[in-house]
Amino acid sequence: MSHLNIGHLRHAAELGIAVPRETALDILRCDADEIPEVLACATLLRKHHFGNRFRFCSIVNAKSGACSEDCAFCAQSGHHHTAADVFGMIGPDRIVAAYEEASDLPVSHFGVVTSGKMLRDDDIDSIISAVKRKPDSRVLWCASLGCLDRRQLLRLKEAGVRRFHHNLECAESYFPNICSTHSYAQRIDTIRAARQSGLEICSGGILGLGESLEQRLEFAGILAREAVNSIPLNFLVPIPGTRVESRIPMKALDIIRTIAMFRMTNPQAEIKVCAGRLHLRDLQSMIFYAGATGMMMGPMLTIAGRDVCRDRQLIEDLEMSDAEFYCERV
Repeated sequence: MSHLNIGHLRHAAELGIAVPRETALDILRCDADEIPEVLACATLLRKHHFGNRFRFCSIVNAKSGACSEDCAFCAQSGHHHTAADVFGMIGPDRIVAAYEEASDLPVSHFGVVTSGKMLRDDDIDSIISAVKRKPDSRVLWCASLGCLDRRQLLRLKEAGVRRFHHNLECAESYFPNICSTHSYAQRIDTIRAARQSGLEICSGGILGLGESLEQRLEFAGILAREAVNSIPLNFLVPIPGTRVESRIPMKALDIIRTIAMFRMTNPQAEIKVCAGRLHLRDLQSMIFYAGATGMMMGPMLTIAGRDVCRDRQLIEDLEMSDAEFYCERV
């Protein structure tokens, strides 16, 4: 039986502050009939810091597969046998073409994503060349390029990249179950180096890997400690050939509870729902009432996203007319 104190939740939402640890854990454990009240508080807290501003993003898979790291969930790991595409770094022309295609969507951020622990300087040169061709566009440039050093991050910042994406993936206490080829400390060091370089930080991870509720809360607390600007939440889509291929996906209401918990523990961070959104089925619109400020649109990396036209319709049906960089439906 749930012991959720709605009064504590509402008080935090009204003040625009994070809830205490025990209240956050109670959100993850709350009964289904308590969810409407949780959503009301999560919406209030979202509006306290963001009003009715929503931001959507899109990505391009710029270098795929053959990754040296052994992340349990990843189709691009060279340790797994999957059907993921394998190709080297695409050139600036293709990056710009993908950027221009994404610019036709109601998105505010476009991310260049590559596989592997880190990139060589010549690969970074390709990204910088693409960014410099679109220096003052409406859609902001982001990059997700692995564990770069300070010098490389400064080059991206100087070229015009606004935000660096580097997921922590899960709680530090659970990370050894997910990856053995690099440390959690390396990931923390990377996001701190990116912040020191003047880049905004986008960092989240994957839920439903087998972590406990307490570890989900631990993960949210680490992101709050690091004061990341944006938290992308992914919900495991088990991919054949990976170590977690047999894991059962999270239930729809557990996803909603999880989004609400991240909102109530990270009141000033954007929260974007990315891969695994299809597990919500008919409840997809509830992510915004649970506190999300956006979602990823268009293609994902190794799994299918949702049809863009349906996402446009979702935005219209929710009357998100104040969504930042909203484009007319075509």
